[in-house]
Amino acid sequence: MAKKAKVDQDVCIGCGLCVGSHPSIFEFGDDGKAQAIEAGDDAEIDDAIANCPVQAISED
Repeated sequence: MAKKAKVDQDVCIGCGLCVGSHPSIFEFGDDGKAQAIEAGDDAEIDDAIANCPVQAISED
């Protein structure tokens, strides 16, 4: 099943872990912070949420 993620722009530090790990779901915005661009499967979204060093990613 597909889930959509959201990135809290006030918390994101632009480290790129989510973008590097899941480039089909996340990309960098013009401000250098990550943003969710596509839904992903449960495992991908759960991985991104679990591995964000500042906990800026959540399920939308």
